[in-house]
Amino acid sequence: MRRRIKWVALMILCLAFLITGCFDSSNVKTRGDNDKINVYASFYTMYDFAKKIGGDRINLTNIMPAGTEPHHWEPSPKDILEIGKADVFVYNGAGMEPWVEKVLGSINNKSLLVVETSKNIELISGSHYHDEDHDGEDEDKEGHSHEDTEYDPHVWLSPKNAKKQMEAIKDAFVKADPENSEYYEKNFKDNAEKLDILDKEFREELSKCSKKDIVVGHLAYGYLCEEYGLKQNAIEGLSAESEPTPARMAEIVKFIKKKDIKVIFSEKLLSQKVPNAIASETGAKVEFLNPLGGLSQEEIDAGKEYFSVMRENLEALKKALE
Repeated sequence: MRRRIKWVALMILCLAFLITGCFDSSNVKTRGDNDKINVYASFYTMYDFAKKIGGDRINLTNIMPAGTEPHHWEPSPKDILEIGKADVFVYNGAGMEPWVEKVLGSINNKSLLVVETSKNIELISGSHYHDEDHDGEDEDKEGHSHEDTEYDPHVWLSPKNAKKQMEAIKDAFVKADPENSEYYEKNFKDNAEKLDILDKEFREELSKCSKKDIVVGHLAYGYLCEEYGLKQNAIEGLSAESEPTPARMAEIVKFIKKKDIKVIFSEKLLSQKVPNAIASETGAKVEFLNPLGGLSQEEIDAGKEYFSVMRENLEALKKALE
């Protein structure tokens, strides 16, 4: 109900802007031949991918503040106005940004290029936990969150999918700024090669691990696990900020003891209350995987980005699966 009220208020503001002409395409700034294209990204990973392709030929803005967990974030009216002035808007799709459809419907900028980077990626279901004791069929009875989307939106955690996403971004930049097409093509080629190397590293290193089960805070690692033969066992579903029921807690504790799991993977942007409680019950340690939905400003300032964080994830997985 609170979310619905917030959206009603937001739409009223948008209507006011429309009436006053603020969203009219005639008010959108046009760029000169030598100006950089203005690109807005929906959250950190899309920002990072756009930066890798666009480099210094674009003006790039991440509309989501650093250190924000993206699943329940929504843009302000000011953010919507800024998106309306963009040449290119990059987002993930697959349910990651539930606000996008309404926001784009309120913008009257016919020249805006919208890039849904997951559009040509085969999505996997987000409706179950992938453990042998829970098949997702009684999810209603267990009381799990129903803010979860139909599909797992975390497609970028597979380097192969990340390559498709970067290619979609590259194609949009070439269309918006054909004069710099060779620059965008070269950046894509360079990053595609890096993604191939990253994929090879994950495949080779994880194939050496005898264990295949990981326990994670929420259901974010389906594409990574499917790619490299792992099985994720999630405390909660796709909603990163919900808490599990007592029944689900008991299931996870039982699973950890049965499989002799030594590590519970949590995320730094989330509360550690539940993982710590399960660790206390089972004797497992809490470590971190980063789903790359958002990096803190400290991490960004330290130079962390997609490739470095993914390699940190690889090292964490190797230790947990020894």
